[in-house]
Amino acid sequence: MRKHNADKTCGIAQAAVVMGDWWNVLVLREIARGHVRFDALAAEIGLSRNVLTERLGRLVAHGVLRRSLYQRRPVRYEYLLTDSGLALLPLLVAMQDWGDRWVLGDGTLTATATEDSAEHARVHALTGTRLPADLQLPSTQGPDLPVVAPDAAATVLFTYPGTGIEWQDIPGAAGCTLENRLFREAWPDFREAGVQVRGISTQLTQEQAEFTRAEAIPYPLLSDAAHHLAATLRLPTFHGAGRPRHKRLILILDAERTVRHTLFPVTDIPEAVTESLRLAVDCARTA
Repeated sequence: MRKHNADKTCGIAQAAVVMGDWWNVLVLREIARGHVRFDALAAEIGLSRNVLTERLGRLVAHGVLRRSLYQRRPVRYEYLLTDSGLALLPLLVAMQDWGDRWVLGDGTLTATATEDSAEHARVHALTGTRLPADLQLPSTQGPDLPVVAPDAAATVLFTYPGTGIEWQDIPGAAGCTLENRLFREAWPDFREAGVQVRGISTQLTQEQAEFTRAEAIPYPLLSDAAHHLAATLRLPTFHGAGRPRHKRLILILDAERTVRHTLFPVTDIPEAVTESLRLAVDCARTA
């Protein structure tokens, strides 16, 4: 393909060379979601085996993916994101955000969603999804923590836009401090039932740590500033206060890291916290 002479110094052009076409984007999307084996990728994308082999080989050659042997007879590989590949996750999230707002939506900037939206359908389709065992995020309680607590009968994940920010102009964004306070007040009931709680935002860990100290938050807050969780679950986001933000939602997962219930959109925060406690306790009892 003929390229303009300026392309050799243009980062956009060089990134386009690596991404190649939309099939490469979909391959990266599925690998980010945990579909790292060839047959799973072929089934999810609907791409012919020859073409998929070529696309995977190109992404490995560019250093975006690496192959990891998981079976010797016959030889089988998993395709995993390298550091270079992980650095592309914000691009995938930005593409999804743009598509949700400008192609699937009407262009309105909002931190919530309507029940007839693509985001609503995508979040509620997460029921039955099993999160990867190695999915970890930076935490306010020391080193990186698994997104799903490994020793809990159930785990509640709630994503929120961010604390310490005035959200006057974006519908659905306000209420992050209230939500954390309500989970804090209900924390003894969650703990008694063997349920862990994790709050997740795209804020940096030091920002979350300051809020944790000020509000005496007893559960860990996890930072998805690198958009790993957003890309893995294709979570809805919006751009506000200078960075991509999670829209407010709640997931209840069992001990096997499987999503059992989804609450989205969250419009009545107190009711959603109460409902998440009820669902999580029921999930723990049946574990």
